[in-house]
Amino acid sequence: MRLQNDMLEELRLLAQFNPASTLEGIKVHHTAEESLIEAAERLFAKGLVSQPDGGYLTLRGQEAVQHLDNVLSLLNSAIAHH
Repeated sequence: MRLQNDMLEELRLLAQFNPASTLEGIKVHHTAEESLIEAAERLFAKGLVSQPDGGYLTLRGQEAVQHLDNVLSLLNSAIAHH
């Protein structure tokens, strides 16, 4: 599986959300990197966030962030074991 830059930016943005809280949102300001602004818009179009500039995670977005958190935990623990 190959990760494209667009997908990496989406993952980077999803990683900003707190997986333990559904009450914390994010806002991607118009002064942010263009790639993050576009990533937020794509995540909104995919139904993962509530607003084109971030907002809150939808139920689908919460599921995605939980999976991402699990992957990041696995990768971090693999580093710690070496």
